[in-house]
Amino acid sequence: MSKLPKIKKREKVDPGGMYNIERLELEFSNGEERVYQRLLTSGLGAVIIVPMLDENTVMLVKEYAAGIHAYEIGLPKGRLERGESILEGANRELKEEIGYGARNLEELTAITLAPGYMTHKTHLVLARDLYSESLPGDEPEPLECIPWSLDDLASLVSRDDCTEGRTIAALYIAREYLRGGGTS
Repeated sequence: MSKLPKIKKREKVDPGGMYNIERLELEFSNGEERVYQRLLTSGLGAVIIVPMLDENTVMLVKEYAAGIHAYEIGLPKGRLERGESILEGANRELKEEIGYGARNLEELTAITLAPGYMTHKTHLVLARDLYSESLPGDEPEPLECIPWSLDDLASLVSRDDCTEGRTIAALYIAREYLRGGGTS
């Protein structure tokens, strides 16, 4: 097993700027030295939720994605708020984005977006036994809800409007888990 490199020095590269960037001076176990930069996460983390309407149907949302200036189909997701647990945050996001709460919430794993240069992790939560309940959200317009069969993920991910990596990974992880394959 590899030994983690020793951090010789760390400093903020752009303090007070738009991004929280950290510069790391590292020494690896073989004596090699390198400098890395990483984007530090702010906040308390995030959740992505796989809300199951029944044993095979997931509820997706279609919402505006500013980064690509397009509408994107994906799973409900959002940042955790101060004082709430991962499962509480997941249930709140469900109520805000799709108008459902869940009686059965289970964290399956945590996934990263770009671990080579970002510290951010998103907690993947499976939501079952849904019930109707809404909370006001922060979206500028109502989100379109789209039920989708887990048996048909191949056609979903071949669409031009379903490209977000966390959504795609979460759907396949949840489908495998629900079919008895676990999360590892």
